[in-house]
Amino acid sequence: MGYNNIVLHVSIIIVDYNSHRDTRECLLSLDKIKAKGFKWNAIIIDNGSKEPLVLPPNLINNNFELIRSSSNLGFTGGNNMGIYHSIEKYNSDYVVLLNNDTVVDPHFLQALFECIEENPKYGIVGSKIYFYQGNEFHQNSYKKDQLGQVLWYAGGSIDWQHLAAFHRGVDEVDRGQFDQQKTSDFATGCSLIIGREILEKVGTLDKRYFLYLEDVDLSMRARKAGYEIGFCPESKVWHKNASSSGGSGSTIHDYYQARNRLLFAATHGDWQAWLAAIRLAWQDFLSGNEKKRQGVLHALTNQFGKQPVV
Repeated sequence: MGYNNIVLHVSIIIVDYNSHRDTRECLLSLDKIKAKGFKWNAIIIDNGSKEPLVLPPNLINNNFELIRSSSNLGFTGGNNMGIYHSIEKYNSDYVVLLNNDTVVDPHFLQALFECIEENPKYGIVGSKIYFYQGNEFHQNSYKKDQLGQVLWYAGGSIDWQHLAAFHRGVDEVDRGQFDQQKTSDFATGCSLIIGREILEKVGTLDKRYFLYLEDVDLSMRARKAGYEIGFCPESKVWHKNASSSGGSGSTIHDYYQARNRLLFAATHGDWQAWLAAIRLAWQDFLSGNEKKRQGVLHALTNQFGKQPVV
């Protein structure tokens, strides 16, 4: 997608929802980025937080722009707001989606940019993502010097039988064992880069998901359009893991996962995926908690997007 004598522009989109401390730490790490051969900026969406986000004083410059939404638009709506703004105002050639509860290596953006520029078959490219030190699921299983090197995502695979998107290498200490796997079934919205022309072909994040599986859906749409999903092990990010939504097992997670995997199967699955969806929906309805049952009922009655979940 490069053009002779034209300086390309990359916009990083970060969505904050009542997690300002994490966002500020993320932005301070972005301020240390080393990049050449392109311009970049960060667009921070304050997604209807109770208390407005305030940028650290040293980051109030041309590289960082804060936009406030009057309501919580979810991961999908918040990122889409940033995507539209980046294209309209900056004519961005690439967009990076980055979770606010991350910190980045100074070269993470340069690596992502070079990976997608040098591989035109890639529609989306994801970073190598570690657990933020101290946020590992099984901290006592690792030596002290291994903390911060435990993988959260090293590419991903879709298990259609269980309608689940699995991260390669999760909970493993990184020894480069996944670095040769340059493609993936999907890229995680925790840290990915996508070209504007890809977005123009396949669309932005589907607001029906609101939260969870929207990145897998976007990856599937890119694949259906003939692109591959790349994995860039040179682009390193550390993730605190679902700080703003409560994480796996929370009320929000149970509801949106139960609901959205049925939408995902209906959109992208074959007859076997449909059978799996029926089986999983029946399990959730019979033996799941109240929020899983509610998610199934809402999927069956076409109630998607943002829904009240307590």
